[in-house]
Amino acid sequence: MTDTRTPTILPDLSQQLASLQAMIDRLTADNAALRAAPVTALKCKITDKGALSIYGLGQWPITLYRSQWDRLIPFIPEIKAFILTNAAQLTVKAPKA
Repeated sequence: MTDTRTPTILPDLSQQLASLQAMIDRLTADNAALRAAPVTALKCKITDKGALSIYGLGQWPITLYRSQWDRLIPFIPEIKAFILTNAAQLTVKAPKA
């Protein structure tokens, strides 16, 4: 009696392994590049309610309405002077890497 069944052919797993290893290597390199990237630049975004949010200063955005920005922007020289006058009392936080 002869065996007429088609033999089971196993897939070539070495090609799949090489493909997966290449993917892991690429993702590892991408991850390292993201960790080594410089501090994120500041970004502006308009919220759904029409406020202006500034991203990139900390964990949370700074969000003010236009009237608040209009009051704050002319006050910037006073803020700078206050920072210089009180520099010894102010803490400087390094950005998160």
